[in-house]
Amino acid sequence: MRLADFILENIESILMEWEAFARSLTPGAEMTKLALRNAAGLILNATAQDMQMEQSLAQQVSKSKGHGGAGGEKSDRLDQASQIHGVERVGSGFDIMEVVAEYRALRASVLRLWRASCPEPDLNDLNDIIRFNESIDQSLAEAIGSYNHRVEQSRRMFLAILSHDLRNPLNSIRMAAQLASRSPNDALGSAKALSMIERNVDTITRLTNDLIDFASTGLGSGMPLTRSPLNLEKLARNVFEEFCFAHPQRTLRFHSSGDLTGDWDAARLRQVISNLVGNALQHGANEGAVELAIASEASTVAVSVHNEGPPIPPEMLTAIFNPLVRYTKAESEAHQVSSSIGLGLYIVREVVVAHGGTIAVASTAQEGTTFTARLPRTVSR
Repeated sequence: MRLADFILENIESILMEWEAFARSLTPGAEMTKLALRNAAGLILNATAQDMQMEQSLAQQVSKSKGHGGAGGEKSDRLDQASQIHGVERVGSGFDIMEVVAEYRALRASVLRLWRASCPEPDLNDLNDIIRFNESIDQSLAEAIGSYNHRVEQSRRMFLAILSHDLRNPLNSIRMAAQLASRSPNDALGSAKALSMIERNVDTITRLTNDLIDFASTGLGSGMPLTRSPLNLEKLARNVFEEFCFAHPQRTLRFHSSGDLTGDWDAARLRQVISNLVGNALQHGANEGAVELAIASEASTVAVSVHNEGPPIPPEMLTAIFNPLVRYTKAESEAHQVSSSIGLGLYIVREVVVAHGGTIAVASTAQEGTTFTARLPRTVSR
Protein backbone atom coordinates (compact mmCIF):
# COMPACT_ATOMS: atom_id res chain seq x y z
CA MET A 1 0.00 0.00 0.00
CA ARG A 2 1.29 3.46 -0.86
CA LEU A 3 2.25 5.48 2.20
CA ALA A 4 -0.23 8.31 1.56
CA ASP A 5 -3.09 5.81 1.28
CA PHE A 6 -1.94 4.08 4.47
CA ILE A 7 -1.99 7.37 6.39
CA LEU A 8 -5.51 8.22 5.23
CA GLU A 9 -6.82 4.76 6.11
CA ASN A 10 -5.10 4.55 9.52
CA ILE A 11 -5.35 8.09 10.88
CA GLU A 12 -7.00 6.95 14.14
CA SER A 13 -4.26 4.46 15.06
CA ILE A 14 -1.59 7.04 14.21
CA LEU A 15 -3.39 9.68 16.30
CA MET A 16 -3.56 7.28 19.25
CA GLU A 17 0.24 7.04 19.23
CA TRP A 18 0.54 10.83 18.78
CA GLU A 19 -1.77 11.33 21.77
CA ALA A 20 0.10 8.80 23.93
CA PHE A 21 3.44 10.48 23.26
CA ALA A 22 2.09 13.99 23.82
CA ARG A 23 0.60 12.86 27.13
CA SER A 24 4.02 11.59 28.24
CA LEU A 25 5.37 15.15 28.04
CA THR A 26 4.96 17.28 31.16
CA PRO A 27 2.37 19.76 29.80
CA GLY A 28 0.28 16.93 28.32
CA ALA A 29 -0.18 14.94 31.52
CA GLU A 30 -3.47 16.65 32.46
CA MET A 31 -4.70 17.63 28.97
CA THR A 32 -7.84 16.29 27.35
CA LYS A 33 -7.77 13.94 24.35
CA LEU A 34 -9.05 16.74 22.12
CA ALA A 35 -6.38 19.19 23.30
CA LEU A 36 -3.58 16.63 22.89
CA ARG A 37 -4.57 15.86 19.31
CA ASN A 38 -5.52 19.47 18.41
CA ALA A 39 -4.49 19.93 14.76
CA ALA A 40 -2.80 16.53 14.39
CA GLY A 41 -5.62 15.05 12.30
CA LEU A 42 -5.54 18.02 9.95
CA ILE A 43 -1.76 17.73 9.65
CA LEU A 44 -1.93 14.01 8.77
CA ASN A 45 -4.74 14.52 6.26
CA ALA A 46 -2.97 17.42 4.59
CA THR A 47 0.36 15.52 4.59
CA ALA A 48 -1.15 12.52 2.81
CA GLN A 49 -3.02 14.65 0.28
CA ASP A 50 0.08 16.74 -0.37
CA MET A 51 2.05 13.54 -1.03
CA GLN A 52 -0.51 12.50 -3.66
CA MET A 53 -0.06 15.71 -5.66
CA GLU A 54 2.37 16.00 -8.53
CA GLN A 55 5.45 17.97 -7.47
CA SER A 56 7.98 19.79 -9.61
CA LEU A 57 11.67 20.04 -8.83
CA ALA A 58 11.21 23.75 -7.99
CA GLN A 59 8.45 22.90 -5.48
CA GLN A 60 10.64 20.23 -3.91
CA VAL A 61 13.50 22.72 -3.53
CA SER A 62 11.07 25.26 -1.98
CA LYS A 63 10.04 22.75 0.66
CA SER A 64 13.61 21.69 1.37
CA LYS A 65 14.51 25.30 2.14
CA GLY A 66 11.65 25.67 4.61
CA HIS A 67 9.68 28.08 2.43
CA GLY A 68 6.42 26.38 3.24
CA GLY A 69 3.77 25.43 0.73
CA ALA A 70 4.94 24.70 -2.77
CA GLY A 71 2.02 26.56 -4.30
CA GLY A 72 -0.60 23.83 -4.19
CA GLU A 73 -3.85 23.93 -2.22
CA LYS A 74 -3.00 20.76 -0.27
CA SER A 75 0.41 22.10 0.68
CA ASP A 76 -1.09 25.40 1.79
CA ARG A 77 -3.60 23.46 3.91
CA LEU A 78 -0.70 21.64 5.57
CA ASP A 79 0.94 24.99 6.37
CA GLN A 80 -2.26 26.30 7.96
CA ALA A 81 -2.78 23.21 10.12
CA SER A 82 0.87 23.31 11.24
CA GLN A 83 0.63 26.99 12.18
CA ILE A 84 -2.44 26.25 14.30
CA HIS A 85 -0.57 23.42 16.03
CA GLY A 86 2.39 25.64 16.91
CA VAL A 87 0.21 28.39 18.36
CA GLU A 88 -1.91 25.97 20.40
CA ARG A 89 1.17 24.25 21.82
CA VAL A 90 2.37 27.62 23.16
CA GLY A 91 -0.97 28.04 24.92
CA SER A 92 -0.73 24.52 26.38
CA GLY A 93 2.69 25.16 27.91
CA PHE A 94 4.84 23.01 25.57
CA ASP A 95 8.38 24.23 25.02
CA ILE A 96 9.95 24.26 21.57
CA MET A 97 11.93 21.04 22.13
CA GLU A 98 8.73 19.22 23.11
CA VAL A 99 7.09 20.36 19.88
CA VAL A 100 10.06 19.03 17.90
CA ALA A 101 9.91 15.76 19.87
CA GLU A 102 6.25 15.37 18.90
CA TYR A 103 7.15 15.52 15.22
CA ARG A 104 10.03 13.08 15.64
CA ALA A 105 7.67 10.63 17.35
CA LEU A 106 5.03 11.14 14.66
CA ARG A 107 7.52 10.46 11.88
CA ALA A 108 8.76 7.28 13.57
CA SER A 109 5.22 6.04 14.31
CA VAL A 110 3.94 6.48 10.76
CA LEU A 111 6.93 4.76 9.14
CA ARG A 112 6.94 1.90 11.65
CA LEU A 113 3.20 1.22 11.36
CA TRP A 114 3.35 1.45 7.56
CA ARG A 115 6.30 -0.94 7.28
CA ALA A 116 4.61 -3.42 9.63
CA SER A 117 1.54 -3.44 7.35
CA CYS A 118 3.57 -3.89 4.14
CA PRO A 119 6.32 -6.45 4.75
CA GLU A 120 7.13 -6.71 1.04
CA PRO A 121 9.08 -3.67 -0.24
CA ASP A 122 7.81 -1.82 -3.32
CA LEU A 123 9.59 0.24 -5.96
CA ASN A 124 7.60 3.30 -4.90
CA ASP A 125 8.61 3.05 -1.23
CA LEU A 126 11.71 5.23 -1.49
CA ASN A 127 9.87 8.03 -3.25
CA ASP A 128 7.00 7.80 -0.75
CA ILE A 129 9.41 8.10 2.17
CA ILE A 130 11.11 11.11 0.57
CA ARG A 131 7.77 12.83 -0.03
CA PHE A 132 6.60 12.02 3.50
CA ASN A 133 9.76 13.42 5.07
CA GLU A 134 9.47 16.56 2.95
CA SER A 135 5.90 17.14 4.13
CA ILE A 136 6.72 16.47 7.79
CA ASP A 137 9.72 18.81 7.63
CA GLN A 138 7.52 21.44 5.99
CA SER A 139 4.94 21.03 8.76
CA LEU A 140 7.59 21.18 11.49
CA ALA A 141 9.08 24.36 10.00
CA GLU A 142 5.66 26.03 9.93
CA ALA A 143 4.83 24.90 13.47
CA ILE A 144 8.13 26.22 14.83
CA GLY A 145 7.69 29.48 12.95
CA SER A 146 4.20 30.08 14.35
CA TYR A 147 5.34 28.95 17.82
CA ASN A 148 8.24 31.42 17.84
CA HIS A 149 6.07 34.22 16.46
CA ARG A 150 3.51 33.74 19.23
CA VAL A 151 6.22 33.57 21.90
CA GLU A 152 7.72 36.80 20.59
CA GLN A 153 4.30 38.45 20.69
CA SER A 154 3.96 37.25 24.28
CA ARG A 155 7.33 38.66 25.26
CA ARG A 156 6.51 42.05 23.78
CA MET A 157 3.21 42.09 25.63
CA PHE A 158 4.98 41.02 28.82
CA LEU A 159 7.45 43.90 28.54
CA ALA A 160 4.68 46.37 27.75
CA ILE A 161 2.72 45.33 30.84
CA LEU A 162 5.87 45.34 32.99
CA SER A 163 6.63 48.88 31.84
CA HIS A 164 3.06 49.91 32.67
CA ASP A 165 3.16 48.32 36.11
CA LEU A 166 6.50 49.90 37.02
CA ARG A 167 5.50 53.32 35.70
CA ASN A 168 2.46 53.62 37.96
CA PRO A 169 4.26 53.27 41.33
CA LEU A 170 7.16 55.41 40.09
CA ASN A 171 4.73 58.18 39.17
CA SER A 172 3.11 57.88 42.60
CA ILE A 173 6.50 58.17 44.30
CA ARG A 174 7.33 61.24 42.24
CA MET A 175 4.03 62.95 43.10
CA ALA A 176 4.37 62.09 46.79
CA ALA A 177 7.91 63.47 46.88
CA GLN A 178 6.76 66.69 45.20
CA LEU A 179 3.90 67.00 47.68
CA ALA A 180 6.24 66.58 50.65
CA SER A 181 8.74 69.11 49.29
CA ARG A 182 6.06 71.73 48.63
CA SER A 183 4.57 71.50 52.13
CA PRO A 184 7.53 71.05 54.50
CA ASN A 185 5.53 72.39 57.45
CA ASP A 186 2.51 70.16 56.90
CA ALA A 187 3.24 67.20 59.17
CA LEU A 188 0.06 65.31 58.28
CA GLY A 189 0.57 65.82 54.54
CA SER A 190 4.21 64.77 54.79
CA ALA A 191 3.26 61.63 56.70
CA LYS A 192 0.74 60.67 54.02
CA ALA A 193 3.29 61.32 51.29
CA LEU A 194 5.91 59.18 53.04
CA SER A 195 3.35 56.40 53.51
CA MET A 196 2.53 56.54 49.80
CA ILE A 197 6.23 56.37 48.92
CA GLU A 198 6.72 53.37 51.21
CA ARG A 199 3.75 51.45 49.72
CA ASN A 200 4.91 52.04 46.17
CA VAL A 201 8.50 51.12 46.94
CA ASP A 202 7.12 47.84 48.32
CA THR A 203 5.21 47.36 45.07
CA ILE A 204 8.35 47.86 42.98
CA THR A 205 10.26 45.52 45.27
CA ARG A 206 7.65 42.78 44.76
CA LEU A 207 7.80 43.24 40.99
CA THR A 208 11.59 43.08 41.04
CA ASN A 209 11.62 39.96 43.23
CA ASP A 210 9.15 38.25 40.91
CA LEU A 211 11.39 39.02 37.94
CA ILE A 212 14.46 37.67 39.75
CA ASP A 213 12.63 34.45 40.60
CA PHE A 214 11.37 34.12 37.04
CA ALA A 215 14.85 34.68 35.59
CA SER A 216 16.51 32.17 37.94
CA THR A 217 14.04 29.37 37.20
CA GLY A 218 14.10 30.19 33.50
CA LEU A 219 17.85 29.48 33.51
CA GLY A 220 17.09 25.93 34.65
CA SER A 221 18.39 26.28 38.20
CA GLY A 222 15.02 25.67 39.84
CA MET A 223 13.63 27.59 42.78
CA PRO A 224 16.26 27.78 45.56
CA LEU A 225 15.03 26.72 49.01
CA THR A 226 16.27 27.18 52.57
CA ARG A 227 14.42 24.59 54.64
CA SER A 228 13.87 24.63 58.39
CA PRO A 229 11.18 23.36 60.80
CA LEU A 230 8.05 25.46 60.30
CA ASN A 231 4.55 25.76 61.74
CA LEU A 232 2.58 26.57 58.61
CA GLU A 233 -0.52 27.57 60.58
CA LYS A 234 1.33 30.48 62.19
CA LEU A 235 2.81 31.65 58.90
CA ALA A 236 -0.53 31.39 57.07
CA ARG A 237 -2.39 33.23 59.80
CA ASN A 238 0.18 36.03 59.72
CA VAL A 239 -0.23 36.43 55.94
CA PHE A 240 -4.01 36.27 56.31
CA GLU A 241 -4.05 39.04 58.92
CA GLU A 242 -1.93 41.25 56.67
CA PHE A 243 -4.47 40.87 53.87
CA CYS A 244 -7.33 41.59 56.26
CA PHE A 245 -5.64 44.83 57.27
CA ALA A 246 -4.91 45.81 53.65
CA HIS A 247 -8.42 44.92 52.38
CA PRO A 248 -10.87 45.84 55.15
CA GLN A 249 -13.74 46.10 52.63
CA ARG A 250 -13.41 42.44 51.56
CA THR A 251 -14.63 39.29 53.33
CA LEU A 252 -11.73 36.98 54.17
CA ARG A 253 -11.92 33.71 56.12
CA PHE A 254 -9.22 31.45 57.55
CA HIS A 255 -9.48 27.77 58.52
CA SER A 256 -6.83 25.39 59.85
CA SER A 257 -6.87 21.83 61.14
CA GLY A 258 -4.47 19.11 62.20
CA ASP A 259 -0.71 19.00 62.56
CA LEU A 260 0.64 21.73 60.26
CA THR A 261 4.36 21.40 60.95
CA GLY A 262 6.97 20.38 58.41
CA ASP A 263 10.40 21.02 56.92
CA TRP A 264 9.87 23.92 54.52
CA ASP A 265 11.21 27.26 53.32
CA ALA A 266 9.18 29.84 55.26
CA ALA A 267 9.90 32.78 52.92
CA ARG A 268 8.96 30.79 49.83
CA LEU A 269 5.73 29.45 51.33
CA ARG A 270 4.83 32.99 52.34
CA GLN A 271 5.13 33.80 48.63
CA VAL A 272 2.83 30.89 47.75
CA ILE A 273 0.10 31.90 50.20
CA SER A 274 0.44 35.62 49.45
CA ASN A 275 0.29 35.09 45.68
CA LEU A 276 -2.72 32.76 45.88
CA VAL A 277 -4.70 35.04 48.20
CA GLY A 278 -3.73 38.12 46.18
CA ASN A 279 -4.80 36.37 42.99
CA ALA A 280 -8.16 35.46 44.56
CA LEU A 281 -8.76 39.03 45.69
CA GLN A 282 -7.82 40.38 42.27
CA HIS A 283 -9.94 38.03 40.18
CA GLY A 284 -12.72 37.02 42.58
CA ALA A 285 -16.08 38.74 42.93
CA ASN A 286 -15.84 41.84 45.16
CA GLU A 287 -18.91 40.81 47.13
CA GLY A 288 -17.75 37.19 47.54
CA ALA A 289 -15.57 35.77 50.29
CA VAL A 290 -11.97 34.67 49.87
CA GLU A 291 -11.14 31.62 51.99
CA LEU A 292 -7.69 30.39 52.99
CA ALA A 293 -7.59 26.86 54.43
CA ILE A 294 -4.64 24.84 55.76
CA ALA A 295 -5.28 21.18 56.55
CA SER A 296 -3.23 18.14 57.54
CA GLU A 297 -3.40 15.18 55.14
CA ALA A 298 -1.26 12.29 56.46
CA SER A 299 2.24 12.93 55.04
CA THR A 300 1.27 16.19 53.35
CA VAL A 301 -0.30 19.52 54.22
CA ALA A 302 -2.87 21.03 51.86
CA VAL A 303 -3.03 24.79 51.30
CA SER A 304 -6.16 25.89 49.47
CA VAL A 305 -7.48 29.31 48.48
CA HIS A 306 -11.05 29.71 47.27
CA ASN A 307 -12.86 32.64 45.69
CA GLU A 308 -16.22 33.20 44.07
CA GLY A 309 -16.82 34.89 40.75
CA PRO A 310 -16.36 34.18 37.03
CA PRO A 311 -14.66 30.81 36.40
CA ILE A 312 -11.36 30.34 34.62
CA PRO A 313 -12.05 29.23 31.01
CA PRO A 314 -11.63 25.42 30.73
CA GLU A 315 -9.05 25.73 27.96
CA MET A 316 -6.84 27.79 30.29
CA LEU A 317 -6.87 25.43 33.28
CA THR A 318 -4.02 23.22 32.05
CA ALA A 319 -1.77 26.17 31.20
CA ILE A 320 -2.63 28.82 33.78
CA PHE A 321 0.73 28.39 35.57
CA ASN A 322 2.68 29.04 32.37
CA PRO A 323 4.15 32.59 32.52
CA LEU A 324 3.71 33.22 28.79
CA VAL A 325 0.14 32.00 28.36
CA ARG A 326 -1.49 35.11 29.75
CA TYR A 327 0.23 37.32 27.20
CA THR A 328 -1.07 35.39 24.20
CA LYS A 329 -4.57 36.63 24.96
CA ALA A 330 -6.09 39.81 23.55
CA GLU A 331 -7.45 40.85 26.93
CA SER A 332 -3.86 41.43 28.09
CA GLU A 333 -4.02 44.67 26.14
CA ALA A 334 -6.61 45.90 28.63
CA HIS A 335 -4.43 45.07 31.63
CA GLN A 336 -4.92 47.74 34.27
CA VAL A 337 -3.93 46.09 37.57
CA SER A 338 -0.76 47.54 39.05
CA SER A 339 1.81 45.44 40.92
CA SER A 340 0.89 42.36 38.88
CA ILE A 341 2.92 41.21 35.90
CA GLY A 342 1.36 37.78 35.73
CA LEU A 343 4.19 35.77 37.32
CA GLY A 344 2.41 35.03 40.60
CA LEU A 345 0.99 31.63 39.69
CA TYR A 346 4.16 30.61 37.88
CA ILE A 347 6.18 31.34 41.03
CA VAL A 348 3.61 29.45 43.13
CA ARG A 349 4.07 26.36 40.95
CA GLU A 350 7.87 26.59 41.02
CA VAL A 351 7.97 26.89 44.82
CA VAL A 352 5.54 24.00 45.32
CA VAL A 353 7.39 21.76 42.85
CA ALA A 354 10.74 22.62 44.49
CA HIS A 355 9.24 21.35 47.76
CA GLY A 356 8.25 18.11 46.03
CA GLY A 357 4.56 19.03 46.07
CA THR A 358 1.73 19.50 43.59
CA ILE A 359 -0.55 22.39 42.66
CA ALA A 360 -4.00 22.07 41.07
CA VAL A 361 -6.92 24.32 40.23
CA ALA A 362 -10.67 23.67 39.92
CA SER A 363 -12.99 26.38 38.60
CA THR A 364 -16.70 26.39 37.79
CA ALA A 365 -19.42 29.02 37.74
CA GLN A 366 -21.32 27.12 40.46
CA GLU A 367 -18.48 26.30 42.84
CA GLY A 368 -16.08 29.18 42.24
CA THR A 369 -12.31 28.79 41.90
CA THR A 370 -10.03 26.83 44.25
CA PHE A 371 -6.25 26.51 44.05
CA THR A 372 -4.85 23.64 46.14
CA ALA A 373 -1.17 23.05 46.88
CA ARG A 374 -0.09 19.84 48.62
CA LEU A 375 3.30 19.94 50.35
CA PRO A 376 5.21 16.90 51.69
CA ARG A 377 6.26 17.44 55.29
CA THR A 378 9.80 16.22 54.71
CA VAL A 379 12.30 16.04 51.86
CA SER A 380 12.02 12.95 49.65
CA ARG A 381 15.31 11.02 49.51
